[in-house]
Amino acid sequence: MIQSKFPELLHGGDYNPEQWMKQKDTIWRQDMEYARKAGINTLSIGIFSWSFLEPEDGVYDFAWMDEVMDNLAANEIKAVLATPSGARPPWLAEKYPSVLRMTNERMRRVYGGRHNSCLSSPDYRRKVTEINTRLAQRYANHPALAIWHISNEYNNDCHCPLCQARFQEWLRARYGTIDQLNDCWWNSFWSHRYTSFEQVESPTSPSWLGENESPAAQLAWKRFCTDNLVDFFNMEIAPLRQATPDIPVTANMMGTFTGLDYYKLGRAMDISSWDNYPQWTGDERDVAVSEQSAFKHDLMRGVSDQKPFLLMESSPSAVNWFSCNRIRTPGTLMYQSMQAIAHGSDSVQYFQFRAGRGGSEQYHGAVINHTGSANTRVFREVTDVGAALKQIAPVAGSVTRNQVALLYDWNDRWALDIAWFLHRGNQKYEETVLDHHAALSMQGIGIDMIDQDSEIDAYRVVVAPMAYLIRDGFSEKIEKFVQNGGRLVLTYASGYVNEESLTFQEPNPCLLHSIAGIRVDEIDALDDRRTNHFIWNGKRYEVKEVAELSTLDGAKQLAGYEEQFYAEKPMLTVHPYGDGCCYYIAARTDADFLCDLYDKVLAEAGISLLATEMTDGVKVTARYDGDNQYVFLMNSSHAKGTATVTKPMRDLQTGELIDGMCTVQPMSIRVLVSAN
Repeated sequence: MIQSKFPELLHGGDYNPEQWMKQKDTIWRQDMEYARKAGINTLSIGIFSWSFLEPEDGVYDFAWMDEVMDNLAANEIKAVLATPSGARPPWLAEKYPSVLRMTNERMRRVYGGRHNSCLSSPDYRRKVTEINTRLAQRYANHPALAIWHISNEYNNDCHCPLCQARFQEWLRARYGTIDQLNDCWWNSFWSHRYTSFEQVESPTSPSWLGENESPAAQLAWKRFCTDNLVDFFNMEIAPLRQATPDIPVTANMMGTFTGLDYYKLGRAMDISSWDNYPQWTGDERDVAVSEQSAFKHDLMRGVSDQKPFLLMESSPSAVNWFSCNRIRTPGTLMYQSMQAIAHGSDSVQYFQFRAGRGGSEQYHGAVINHTGSANTRVFREVTDVGAALKQIAPVAGSVTRNQVALLYDWNDRWALDIAWFLHRGNQKYEETVLDHHAALSMQGIGIDMIDQDSEIDAYRVVVAPMAYLIRDGFSEKIEKFVQNGGRLVLTYASGYVNEESLTFQEPNPCLLHSIAGIRVDEIDALDDRRTNHFIWNGKRYEVKEVAELSTLDGAKQLAGYEEQFYAEKPMLTVHPYGDGCCYYIAARTDADFLCDLYDKVLAEAGISLLATEMTDGVKVTARYDGDNQYVFLMNSSHAKGTATVTKPMRDLQTGELIDGMCTVQPMSIRVLVSAN
């Protein structure tokens, strides 16, 4: 895998020059002029260009792309060159109907939209390989080529006969025999025991059409879709690897999109990238919006093992697909951009560079609006971002060194979403992990997002909210971590099912029971009219939505419930185990408790804080390059904020020496570097 490190922070966006082919003599020239003016050093091209690159089957036209690539090189702009599989031309669907997806109702789609290609279709795979090979061979030595952008916002959920056959082969490879599948899926229930893999079909909707209620079958389909997509991704990049072995590959992801396990996809890339579209409000709600973006930035860095990532898309102004499409208030674009860098991005890129005159995204925010003028507030703010990225250029390639890890595991989420218990269809896994991320970040630290396959030995604290599904090998990894001195935080709904979504035959949290030191007897779902309370360290907190009833089995009770029939049952426990310990939170709480708990846990673990005494809305992260530490103080509040840095730092943009308390203006970010 290529270790990607760029000499500068990238600044650019999605560029669609083919939309202006008939005006290229004026528009293309103006595009390059405006890009230089805005400090843009990279542009993503070719993402939706298949109709122009191959206007009919086997007939290719790269002349216009040659001109675009040459224009970029002449203007010292690097190309993020895409493979065009994200949107295929109409002729391909007409000539090769197998490329059209089939819905889970077993209906063949007609041509249209974007994400509607069958990734199992041999015709589609052949045509993608053909055009990718020609792109790679043609531009392998072009001075503009910097990164390969693979497809666009991958997803995969096709139920056609080709996909059914691949699914059945995937099942055969995973389970070996149909009896093993039947046992793992508990198919004695409802007399569902199969006698051959060919009888197994993908989950359907609506439920009366076919199988849609087996948790194990649904989980297997989710896993297959990811593996099929990763297989397609590896097919896409094969000709690129052959022709351009030193050019990194990426594919733009979509945060917490539930259709794919992004850890599996991210680990197949050289550098991860994602598209961030926060719903900024222009008021104090932006504190919560900022936290959601921070969480997803950390997650997208985590899916490729904490390497720097790329912000592939963001909007310089209003998008066009929310129900209420607000423009950005002054300063928001700068905050949005610098926040990505603070969490590990090596780029700020926009969708889109120039607004198209038609199509569904004609009113989507753009660097250059429909009038083609650079005399706009948006263009000036983009230019300001470009200047700021040059000022903090030394940050490029720097990495995180966080001591705290937070689990977000797609397999776990899928299993919870599928599970028929608690708040069925609304288990709030993502919201719960986000709550823990917010509480941890309020302590003055950075956070690494991991899954159950990640290595954890280097961390001091691991937090695993709602670890409902325990994958093979995870409990052994966690046990070793705690025995060697780590602090583990577990919550309710942990250790309920194995990797196949079968319940264990021992007390919950199963496989983690000896570490937690409790035995869970029951779990209760609370509606919005039922709450409970507990007192810890003299402070009273509320319990809501989920509460477990458990019995101590070695752990020490730190707090118990106050009310109802489970009064005095353990709500918060700690269990020493080896040289470390495990905290167990038995119920869902508000943020105030999580913040107080993590203040204690991090202090016990000896976690060094990046900043202290942070006012509401102020967060901090750090990146490292050799002996240099870059600290980012981020204030998402619309009021002035402060924080106290723990050692002397220098403002990377102004040169000001900061020793102690630092002021951060409303909705802004300061970048500090260790003062040597």
